[in-house]
Amino acid sequence: METVKELRKAAKMTQQAFADYFGVPKRTVEDWEGEKSAVKPYLLELMEYKLRHEKIIAEAEG
Repeated sequence: METVKELRKAAKMTQQAFADYFGVPKRTVEDWEGEKSAVKPYLLELMEYKLRHEKIIAEAEG
């Protein structure tokens, strides 16, 4: 995945569900998706890993 939005969409989550799942404020997810704040690349990789490991997104996606 290249962006938080792509990752969230692949997980079929709303912004609120994604924020709750990762324990961050919804506003943070909104800022990442609106490019008002940059998500660190390592954090995006960790989020993708967690979603794949917990079988929320498939290995073939992305």
